[in-house]
Amino acid sequence: MKKTFGGYLLATLMACALIAHAQDYPSKPIKVIVPYVAGGTTDLMARTVAEILRDRWGQPVIVENRGGAGGNLGAEVAYRSAADGYTLLLSAPGPLAVNKSLYNKLSYDSDAFVPITVVSTSHSVLIVNPKLAAENVPQLIAFAKANPDRLNYASSGSASTPHLAAELFKALAGIQIAHVPYKGNGPALTDLVAGHVDMTFVELSLALPLIRTGKVRALAIGSEKRKPFLPEISTVSEALPGFVSVTWFGLVAPPKTPLAIANNLSMTIVEGLKQPEVAKRLAGMNIEAGNFSPAEMTQFMKQESERWGSVIRATGMTVE
Repeated sequence: MKKTFGGYLLATLMACALIAHAQDYPSKPIKVIVPYVAGGTTDLMARTVAEILRDRWGQPVIVENRGGAGGNLGAEVAYRSAADGYTLLLSAPGPLAVNKSLYNKLSYDSDAFVPITVVSTSHSVLIVNPKLAAENVPQLIAFAKANPDRLNYASSGSASTPHLAAELFKALAGIQIAHVPYKGNGPALTDLVAGHVDMTFVELSLALPLIRTGKVRALAIGSEKRKPFLPEISTVSEALPGFVSVTWFGLVAPPKTPLAIANNLSMTIVEGLKQPEVAKRLAGMNIEAGNFSPAEMTQFMKQESERWGSVIRATGMTVE
């Protein structure tokens, strides 16, 4: 009886301490871990979040890049950090929704992270070298079927969003296209423009300048609906129902972080993303600001995990 009461008392005291801590949050600098090298879109989104939090709360916010192993190294650092809201992880889908299906063993449990919000999204767009004899998705599929093993596609690396999107495309279309992985979107796009590869899926924000200058041809976008600023570009799903591919950037906290802190962070960031100067900056890059509560992000991550997990299992894709 005494042991039971003692355990209850300890749990109560810990709960009270967490509530008090949440009410006092934030009272010191916050660190946002990015599990990739500096300079990419994920890094840019982390610095946008840091700016919002600094402006709203007056506390220093440090962005720390911990790249390596497909995002797993940085994710593990965040996973093992204190559950006090002072270490956060801002990541693309890999460590949060893809890698658990891809790797045989991970040193962290992505499902145990506490979701905060999806900071932004950028839909994938299917682009091809202008010399390729295909003006739309049906023509591309017809060409691929008539010319087996003739086409190849670039990606920013194995198991990246472009890789997964292309594999989903191949599965739905019933075609074979060879994969040519690169170390990042930059080299992949350079070789696509030069004609060394035929096609790729890439974030719309990165592809739009090349589309508008005619260096690549856009066949379709991976969103569920056409974009108002690109009404002439169809969606992939118009030809292949069920196809959706979006790159998203999510903010999470270590396991057991109090929900009060997650909610506080989520509301502050969502409000900050709506500020005119921030909204204008994101719109200029064709990146859509997120508006997710922790509960909504939880459901969204589940859907993304199921979508890409099924692609990984169907293709037998794996990384040691």
